[in-house]
Amino acid sequence: MLSKEEKREMVKDAKSKHRKRLFQIGRENKTSKTSFDEYISFLDSVQKIFSPFKISTSPTLTKFNKL
Repeated sequence: MLSKEEKREMVKDAKSKHRKRLFQIGRENKTSKTSFDEYISFLDSVQKIFSPFKISTSPTLTKFNKL
């Protein structure tokens, strides 16, 4: 769960025009395709940052699901 400070920082970052422009530049300058193995390696490295999540044994109740 994110703290109030972390949530505030994320909202501030999301509203940043500079950050938006960096994403636009990255999308425009994409020259090579990432291989599936590189993508899996990236996901694996991200997974190591976070601790394992507790596996829920009860069903997740949802509403307003859309396809």
